[in-house]
Amino acid sequence: MTTWTEWAGYGAVPQDSAAQRQPLGVVDWVLLVGFLLGIYTGFAIQITPNVPFPAAISGITGVILLWRRRHRISPAGLAAFLGVTLLLLASILYAPGLDLLSKRTTGLLQMIYSLAISYALFLTVVEAGPAAFCRLMLVFILTIIVGTLLETYAGLAAISDAVRQKIYTSGVYDADIRDELLYGKVRPKLFTSEPSAVTFSYTLFSFCWLLTSTWKYRRFGYLAMMAAAMVAMPGPTLLLMLLLLGLHEMVPKGEEHTRTLLSVRLIKIGVIAALALIAFAIIASSVYAARLDNIANGDDESFFYRVIGPFLVTVEVLKNHPILGIGLTGEQMIADSIATVFLRSGAFSPLWSIPDPQEVMTNYFWLHWVYLGICGGVVLMLAITGWLRSLGVHALALCWLGWAILGQASGAYVSPKTWTVLMLIAACSILHAEAHKRKTAPSAPIPAPPPPPRPYPPGTLVAIGGNGRPRHRP
Repeated sequence: MTTWTEWAGYGAVPQDSAAQRQPLGVVDWVLLVGFLLGIYTGFAIQITPNVPFPAAISGITGVILLWRRRHRISPAGLAAFLGVTLLLLASILYAPGLDLLSKRTTGLLQMIYSLAISYALFLTVVEAGPAAFCRLMLVFILTIIVGTLLETYAGLAAISDAVRQKIYTSGVYDADIRDELLYGKVRPKLFTSEPSAVTFSYTLFSFCWLLTSTWKYRRFGYLAMMAAAMVAMPGPTLLLMLLLLGLHEMVPKGEEHTRTLLSVRLIKIGVIAALALIAFAIIASSVYAARLDNIANGDDESFFYRVIGPFLVTVEVLKNHPILGIGLTGEQMIADSIATVFLRSGAFSPLWSIPDPQEVMTNYFWLHWVYLGICGGVVLMLAITGWLRSLGVHALALCWLGWAILGQASGAYVSPKTWTVLMLIAACSILHAEAHKRKTAPSAPIPAPPPPPRPYPPGTLVAIGGNGRPRHRP
C-alpha cells in the first residue's frame, strides 16, 4: 500500500541538502537578508519610461548569490531552467497580436530575471539549513511586529512616510481615512508602499518559519504570531495564514513515526481543510465585519481589483483565448474587455475609476491563466514542476497550493515577488523534509566499551617474546 510519506516524497533527504552543505558565511547571510528586504519593500528603479528594474535590491543581491552558488547548480537543474525559458519564449511568439511583441519581450526578460534570482534564493536557503533559516525568519517576524507597533504608537510613522515619499514614485497608499473607518486606526506601512505589502511579507515569513521550525508548540506560536499581527497591522491578508496553517497540516511532520496510509491521510486532509475554512469564516466575520459589509454591498474597491475583477477577466479571456491566452504582459490587448467586464459586474461601482489595465489585475494566480491560457498554463506549470523535481523538491502540492493561496494578495506575474513565493516555499519544504528525516531516523546504538585487560595472577606461565621460553610471573 502507498503511504503518505512515500507519496509526498519524504522518504529521503535530497543529497544536495544536508550531505554536501557548507555553513553560510557572513557575506552570504548579508546578501540573503538584503534579498528578502528587497522583496519586502518592493523598491524598483525605472530604467526607462517603459522598462522598470523591479525589486532592484533583490536583483542585485540575487545575481551575487547566484554567482556564489554556481557550484551547486546541477546540469539537470540548469537544463530544466532552460526548458522553462524556451517555453516562455514560445508563449510570446505564438501569442496573438504581434504589435505587442516588444512589450511581451520586456515581460519575458523580467520573467527570466525573476526566475533566475529566485533560483539563487532557493539554493542559498537550502544551504543555510532549517535551524538557521528558521531563526532568520523569526528575526524578520519580530522586527515587523515591533516596527509596526512603533509606527502606530511611538512616532515612527513620520520617518516611514518620509522614506516612502522618497523611494516610491507610484502606487503609494494614501487612503488613511478609509483605514480609520474600517480598522479604527491608520494601518502601518513600515517603509513599504502600502499596508498590504507589510501583511503579505509577514504572512510569507510566518509560513516559512512554520515549515522550518521543529519546536513542539510551533502551531500555537504561529497562531500567536497571527493574533499579534491582527493587533499591530490589521488587514485581510492575514486571514491567509489560517489557510496556510491548514496546508501545513497536510504534509508529514517530524513527530509522525507511524506509516500512515494515503487513503487515511486524505480523509484527515479533508477534515483539516474544512476546519481551516470554518475558522477563516469565523474570524473574517468577527474581526473584519466592517470590511465584509463593504464587500457584500459592493463598496470595497480594493477587494474587487484583487479578487473579483481578476477572476471575471480570466473567465472572459478564456472564452476568447482558451488555448494559449494573450501572452506575457499583454493586458493592453484586452483593455476594452477589462472595462466591459468591470462595468457589467454587479460588484463594480460606477463611482470607481478604471485604471491602467496593468494596474487592474493584481492577482498573479489569475494572471497565469490570462497570459498563458489553459493549455499553456498547464504546460508551464508541468515544466516548472519538473524543474523543482530536478532540484530535489518533492512536496510539489505544498509549493503550488501555497503559491496559489498567496496569489490572492499579490499581483505582477513577472515580478520577483511572485516567483520568490514559489521558490522560497520549495526551499523550506526541503528543509522541512530534512528536519523530519532527522527526527524520525533511529539513533545508532552506542558501542559498548571494550573490557579492561585481565591481570595475570602470580605464578602464571607467561611467554616472553615470539618463541621465548615460558617462565613463571613473579
